[in-house]
Amino acid sequence: MNEQELLSYMRESTYKPLNAAELIEALQIQDVKDFLMLLRNMESKGLIVLTRKNKYGLPDKMGLTAGRFQAHSKGFGFLIPDDRELSDIFIGADNTNGAMHNDRIMVRQLKQQGEGARQEGEIIRILERANQRVVGRFEDAGRYAFVLPDEQRLAQDIFIAKDSFNGAKDGDKVVVEITKWPEARRNAEGAVVEIFGRAGDPGIDVLSIIKKFQLPEEFPEHVLKQAEKIAVIREEDYQGRRDLRLLPMVTIDGEDAKDLDDAVSLERMENGHWYLGVHIADVGHYVQENNALDREAFARGTSVYMVDRVIPMLPRQLSNDICSLNAGVDRLAMTCFMEINEQGEVLSHDITPAVINVNERMTYTDVNKILKENDPDLIERYRDFVPMFKDMSVLMYTLQQKRLLRGAINFEFPEAKVILDEEGKPAAIVKRTSDVGEKIIEEFMIAANETVAEEYYWRKAPFLYRVHESPDPDKLEEVNEFLHRFGYHIKGSVHEVHPKAYQDIIEKVEGRPEDRLISTVLLRSMRHARYAAEALGHFGLSSKYYSHFTSPIRRYPDLVIHRVIKEYIQHGELSDQRKEKLRKRMDEYAEQSSFREKIAEDAERESLEMKKVEYMERHVGESFDGVISGVTAFGIFVELDNTVEGLIHVSTITDDYYEFYEKELTLMGRHTRKVYKLGDPIHITVARVNVEERFIDFELACEEPS
Repeated sequence: MNEQELLSYMRESTYKPLNAAELIEALQIQDVKDFLMLLRNMESKGLIVLTRKNKYGLPDKMGLTAGRFQAHSKGFGFLIPDDRELSDIFIGADNTNGAMHNDRIMVRQLKQQGEGARQEGEIIRILERANQRVVGRFEDAGRYAFVLPDEQRLAQDIFIAKDSFNGAKDGDKVVVEITKWPEARRNAEGAVVEIFGRAGDPGIDVLSIIKKFQLPEEFPEHVLKQAEKIAVIREEDYQGRRDLRLLPMVTIDGEDAKDLDDAVSLERMENGHWYLGVHIADVGHYVQENNALDREAFARGTSVYMVDRVIPMLPRQLSNDICSLNAGVDRLAMTCFMEINEQGEVLSHDITPAVINVNERMTYTDVNKILKENDPDLIERYRDFVPMFKDMSVLMYTLQQKRLLRGAINFEFPEAKVILDEEGKPAAIVKRTSDVGEKIIEEFMIAANETVAEEYYWRKAPFLYRVHESPDPDKLEEVNEFLHRFGYHIKGSVHEVHPKAYQDIIEKVEGRPEDRLISTVLLRSMRHARYAAEALGHFGLSSKYYSHFTSPIRRYPDLVIHRVIKEYIQHGELSDQRKEKLRKRMDEYAEQSSFREKIAEDAERESLEMKKVEYMERHVGESFDGVISGVTAFGIFVELDNTVEGLIHVSTITDDYYEFYEKELTLMGRHTRKVYKLGDPIHITVARVNVEERFIDFELACEEPS
């Protein structure tokens, strides 16, 4: 008996809730111990419910929904259901029942107050706690203390008894272990288990984020030993590979990249078509299924790129050395060759293990200078490759136009990079630009990812896909209500919208005052991309088949499918037994990879935002030009040219009483009729900055913008 068989039995119309003994008898269970364990596991996952009368039933038949609790710093929160077809459920602060942010919970829906009212619920059970350890600042109150969590969505402080200080002093940054979970009117209690610095000391800010997200800081010794042992190319490793060492190819990456996953080559065929080679590090040769390196990579899921360091998925002997496609040395690769016509269609392809030797380690900056600025020094230095770079830009444009014509969504949000000084303090914030060099790699990688995914879909192979499902119908309705204020509408049914409808809106608002706001609202209405064992399509790319094949050094799903591809290349077809084993693992791989990716994204974003706030702390009292990026009843959000955003609270605008007009998203002075609206240039002064709470307050500057 497995989970699916038991769920199928319970879904039968004749089923009524039964206790464990009745289920054992009805299903004629032989291994009672295993069956009772199955019931406990399914209950902890929220797949089944144990009632007060000790009978098992299905949550949806009892008006219950399982999922994860997304808390707000003010105490309320939302249930994010496990079932992706269901809408989020609002949980009022009085109905959280001691749940903390990210806990897995079971929710009973409350009766809606009226037609169109939001769904509300109360938490009736906490299935799994997410915050066994919490990072925060220790505040000594004498006979007891509190830890103030860094995670603001953990809205309550944690009480620490005197005998649980364990050497912590006021102002220390600590890790506290929860010893008693919160209840309706009582804070959680805990004990200090680690002291790792003083608040405000250099490097402690980023370390706090690493501790908060429980990111692994060091590799276990046995994993490092295995990495050292295998980090060499042996003569036998060349066997069974296509020798591409004389094929001209380059890597193109950022200046500070050390883990070089991909190299590219491009030739013109006699028939006028392109012959594109995407050469990816053959990490699967070294990290084999279920060895120590593989288990560690699975647990990490992805490399994490913090603002001042990288927490790699694989030890540096692999990620920066033997697997990295460094120039001038032999490397093992998985190569995807594609024949592409003048319309950007992939006519044929070949995926093969190879041995390569990269000619040049190029940077985006240098490629952009060659192609955009005709830099004479760089053109002379790389004269043997300049014709290939020019061809690459032509093919990039062809692939990009093909993708946009089929409806792919192209958001253009400026990204920021924080430049740190030697002490780890932010010295500058610069915008990351995506120019021709970056777009060449982006388009070539997309082409390879689609090509690989489609082949293995039709092979019916056990596989991992990168999926991005259509927007939730309820969210789509909300977006259209918002867009109507500006005279826009996403065409199509809320149950069947094409990505082209999103792209049409993006093109219409480009360059207009509401551009940034509407693009942000559109982005937030879309589901989060994830990994799945089924090819469910990629909405944002308007792609039917999509995978992640091109970054196995830093992403576990890429490593998984490399190993599947190599098995098929070696054996032609897999046995039914092997396929079944792999299929069972794919769901586990997908869930873990999606989970670890989300943690990495949150940690990376938090480290960047923290350094932005820290940078602005040094500029309190200074004035800057900005643009109004949001207007609310309580004030105006302003974005500076360096991407930093702050709030001008309405209470600080003292020349008049300002009223909020929701339909137009404007603030208007009652007497002066002065208007603040989206996209307006504005001159601000940095009034207050709080690094701990990560907020920046602006005020209107005296002078008008220049």
